[in-house]
Amino acid sequence: MPRDKVTLACQQCEERNYSTTKNKRLHPERVEYSKYCPRCRTHTGHKETK
Repeated sequence: MPRDKVTLACQQCEERNYSTTKNKRLHPERVEYSKYCPRCRTHTGHKETK
């Protein structure tokens, strides 16, 4: 199965808010999305963590 579970963490407060899956074969690098952070109460960049 090429899809792996990843956790997304806010870049401002480092809180892990979201989990998703990604295709390792198509995107071997770490992904980054703009998501809503409930702790910061704003849209911030969320980066993949280990």
